[in-house]
Amino acid sequence: MQIKILGTAAGGGLPQWNCNCPGCQAARTSAPGVSWLNQSSIAVRASDRPWFLVNASPDVRQQLELLREGKPESIRSSPIAGIVLSDAEIDHTTGLILLRESAQPLRLYGTDTVRRALTEGFPLLSTLAGYCGVEWSLLEPGRPINLGQGDAHGLEVEAFPLAAKPPKYMRHKVVADEVWVVGLTFRDFTSGKVVTYAPGLAQVDENILDRLESSDCILVDGTCWQDDELVNLGIAQRTARQMGHLPLSGSQGSIQHLAQLRRPRKILVHINNTNPILMPDSQERRIVEAAGIEVGYDGLTIEL
Repeated sequence: MQIKILGTAAGGGLPQWNCNCPGCQAARTSAPGVSWLNQSSIAVRASDRPWFLVNASPDVRQQLELLREGKPESIRSSPIAGIVLSDAEIDHTTGLILLRESAQPLRLYGTDTVRRALTEGFPLLSTLAGYCGVEWSLLEPGRPINLGQGDAHGLEVEAFPLAAKPPKYMRHKVVADEVWVVGLTFRDFTSGKVVTYAPGLAQVDENILDRLESSDCILVDGTCWQDDELVNLGIAQRTARQMGHLPLSGSQGSIQHLAQLRRPRKILVHINNTNPILMPDSQERRIVEAAGIEVGYDGLTIEL
């Protein structure tokens, strides 16, 4: 199995267009060890099989170029076989509209709530219907499905529910107990290797910890260092937890949980531009690495 990080940053990327925080300024001035980062996305595939894109960010055009290999077979081609959506947030779905030139209907995988959001609140699906079209495959939490459409050497994906809020544009239509965000566990049928991806992690319970521990590699939410990080900077009124992201530091922060895991390789993704772990010489970065956790970066390829 191969996993490639296409975008490490949270919504807005690094630098964010309207932000002058230390991280954004460091990226703009090419400070040592600080790179420009695309918005959150990965690609995954079984060995020598087609790539599947996980979430379609506004940076999808340049991200897909990281997946191209060899000489194209025709004048029009796509480096991906389908797109798996973990939620309906704008920074994870806007890229779909950029893929409207596809010669084939876009093959999308998502939950019922994601499909409803992209139909009623942010009508990308009806827009795409007038261009390339869409083939929708339902993701039901707890029910694995084959991404290879019967390919015994392909990939299986299982969605699992995460405690997180719906997108802002759907909050007036919320129904109690609906699952708006899922994590994704990928299993390679041939190698048996397992990867779990959870870019929006609001809380951690024993079930989630067991799932992470049973994975060979995990890519998890590293949005904010502190819960009140954005509030203290004067750029938001809500804490990280209120936005659906468990902070890395503090009591019951994600570092405390991730440090307990022994089996998987642990990599942080969906990192906000304000998070000091993006600065390679920061104390916060050293704390993360001392806990056996890696800070992801665009282009990182994991072979399992």
